[in-house]
Amino acid sequence: MTKEKEGGQENDNENQGDQNNSQTWNLVRDKLSEYISGDAFSRWFKNAELVDPEQQDGLVAVQSDMHQIWIETNYMDELRAAFAEGAGIHCSPQIVVKGDVEADLPEAVVGKIPLQEDNQKIAVRGARANSSVKVVTPNLEEKTQAFQRKLKRLGINPDFDFESFVVGDNSQFAHAACSAVAHQEGRSFNPLFIHGRAGLGKTHLMSAVAQQLLANDPKAKVVFLTAEHFANEFIEAVRKGNLDAFRKAYRHVDAMLIDDIQFIAGKERTQDEFFHTFNALLNSQTQVILTCDCPAPEIQTLEPRLISRFESGLTVELQPPGFETRVAILRRKMEQWKVDLENNIVVHIANQIKSNVRRLEGALTRVASYSFLSPENMSIEKVDELLGDLVRDENTHLVTIEQIQKAVADYYNLNLSDMSSRRRPASIAFPRQIAMYLARKLTKLSLVDIGDGFGKRDHGTVIHACKKVKSDIETDPEVRGAVEKLNASLERRN
Repeated sequence: MTKEKEGGQENDNENQGDQNNSQTWNLVRDKLSEYISGDAFSRWFKNAELVDPEQQDGLVAVQSDMHQIWIETNYMDELRAAFAEGAGIHCSPQIVVKGDVEADLPEAVVGKIPLQEDNQKIAVRGARANSSVKVVTPNLEEKTQAFQRKLKRLGINPDFDFESFVVGDNSQFAHAACSAVAHQEGRSFNPLFIHGRAGLGKTHLMSAVAQQLLANDPKAKVVFLTAEHFANEFIEAVRKGNLDAFRKAYRHVDAMLIDDIQFIAGKERTQDEFFHTFNALLNSQTQVILTCDCPAPEIQTLEPRLISRFESGLTVELQPPGFETRVAILRRKMEQWKVDLENNIVVHIANQIKSNVRRLEGALTRVASYSFLSPENMSIEKVDELLGDLVRDENTHLVTIEQIQKAVADYYNLNLSDMSSRRRPASIAFPRQIAMYLARKLTKLSLVDIGDGFGKRDHGTVIHACKKVKSDIETDPEVRGAVEKLNASLERRN
């Protein structure tokens, strides 16, 4: 009798918990529907459910990987506000896939995540049997739960490892250098300075190095942060008078990896502190890896002594991916997200989006999301409609080296051939430097590609030209006027 009563009480408690869970989620959903339009709300949140608010506040289970990706990308602010204003829960919501056991969740919570029809597959709801999306069995996660938790605590994305990085001609050297450092075969590559424009994989490679270093030695003290975080920590240390603790935290480590180092430009005291921290780390033979959106000499208002330190090791550049690499990236992401698109759709996306990997993934997210949720078969016309704004942005102000060279040659009454000739009189050399400067500013080409376009000159020549013209713009009104006129005329043409 006693056991039956106890069992009945447990069931009552569980039912009461489920009821409270439902009430909480209804409050959140009601508020969320005020923030998000009806169609979008129905599409992304109709089948979402809240998982045990007592154990894990703000844990929301959705029906597919694509729902998770889209909500995390577009609706986290609204979701956070809905929890706070609708249910009085102040939290940072987490999105999980139904049936997908998260490494960080306690068993009591995992058991309450609602299951899909098939725990080993993604159920494609609303898609016809002949849809271009096919059900794919997901790969098992190889990393241990403890290791994943450690990576997340350090701010390292567990998905950004060497295995998931697609290597192409644009990234082969950078990947090889990072792999050597990660396996401690590149002691002379210190510091390792990785530069390239946004969305090309700098953070991915640096995260992969950090993961490998921790896998080699789980007790290693690996510092992984952005330059903005370093600057904010320094400011806070100065404010509180804790500089000794700050310096101990950052100068006694086994590896330091800093993303977006260009952020410290113009911050004199932060640069001074980083200079001494950097020297202390190199003197103790601690591996330092830095990423930047441009070569070190092109970072505006960065102290020359820091530029020389950054260039004292190995500098590698990430360039925009070629067509074959873009296709490979799309296929890798499709495998990771458990979606399958027809080959002509994949090729078309790769042909349309060329500038960077992040935008390529964004394009795939749109197309795959539509395929998941629409009963229509995906077509090229529909892809063009979905990616219209991305494609327009890709083609906006897309100036070529040839256009720049012709504009400069006409402005200075030179022959077009002078732009790539080996002749070096000042009347030709300086206009050629202006053309290089404009090519760096107005195109998405790498330093190597720009040098090739000017008679196979090396990237150092391009860097020198950019620094020279930039300096003259700041001190010589005539040069500044010429560059502004050329820049305006080239933008009008495009």
